[in-house]
Amino acid sequence: MVFVVDPIDGTKNFVSGVPLFGTMIACVARGQTIFSAIHDPVCASTAFAARGEGAWVAGPDGTKQTLGVSAVVDPCEMRAVAGANFMPEPMRSMFLRNSTKLGLSFWMRCCPHEYRMAAAGNCDLLVYNKLAPWDHLAGFLLHQEAGGYGAHLNGDPYRVGDLDGGLMCAPNREAWTAAHRMLFAEGQGAFA
Repeated sequence: MVFVVDPIDGTKNFVSGVPLFGTMIACVARGQTIFSAIHDPVCASTAFAARGEGAWVAGPDGTKQTLGVSAVVDPCEMRAVAGANFMPEPMRSMFLRNSTKLGLSFWMRCCPHEYRMAAAGNCDLLVYNKLAPWDHLAGFLLHQEAGGYGAHLNGDPYRVGDLDGGLMCAPNREAWTAAHRMLFAEGQGAFA
């Protein structure tokens, strides 16, 4: 069993005095993330996920709220957290051109808050190109356990230890496919 910890994710926000940062912890056993916790120290709440047990948020007063992703399938209605700054060309230009078709696109520079928003249904799509285990293991499990679907940008499954290939998370596989087609397609061919 291994614990992967990111003590302060959203470091640039933290040092700039922007209250969008958090702590992420993932427990990995036999090549799978089995438990995760994402703590927001500003609001004093923690999101948890346990493989096969769901996802929830525990508030500072002891309340517990079950998490669930949105039901949006149409990419034109999706609110997306997506940063293109780590994408190589020509993917970056294609993504920037096509992302204008999304309902809304923004980037918070903070995986803990981005994954928590998606798992709670407050945004619909997450798109990342840079992968570090401490940035994604905890959040990916949280999103999955909240009912979401995610995969590498080429459609391959995301696995513990994957360091490249990008990552996209959507409410379900149908929404993932529709968003991928819209964001990474030139004509009829998909970017892979």
